[in-house]
Amino acid sequence: MEKKTTDPWQWGKYTSSVQAVEIKQAEGTLYCSGQVAIDANGQPISADMNTQLVATIQNLEQLISEAGYEPGGIVRLNVYTTSTEEFFASCLPTYQTWIAKYGIQQATTMLEVKALFGGLTIELEVTVVK
Repeated sequence: MEKKTTDPWQWGKYTSSVQAVEIKQAEGTLYCSGQVAIDANGQPISADMNTQLVATIQNLEQLISEAGYEPGGIVRLNVYTTSTEEFFASCLPTYQTWIAKYGIQQATTMLEVKALFGGLTIELEVTVVK
């Protein structure tokens, strides 16, 4: 895979994302459904948003791994949250640490939504390439 990112503005280096990602010669592309903080029995994890984010990341990593891909191949990340204010106040360090851990350089969209399944507060949807 050949990966090229484009981020023409200086403020982009502070967003934990890039404005565009171009992929050439990919071996495969994995389109993941939105992942949330659900336990192995399919029950929503009732906890604060940051704890839900940690569980969501774990579920996402498991899905990506079982599909034969790696988190470092994430090129598109959509974040759905019931409160962007709470996300930036309580989840940003966890989110940024996860992005840095794998050297992810992804195009990102964040949306505040009215509600998520089971009263959950955060959902991550990704596209991964290898």
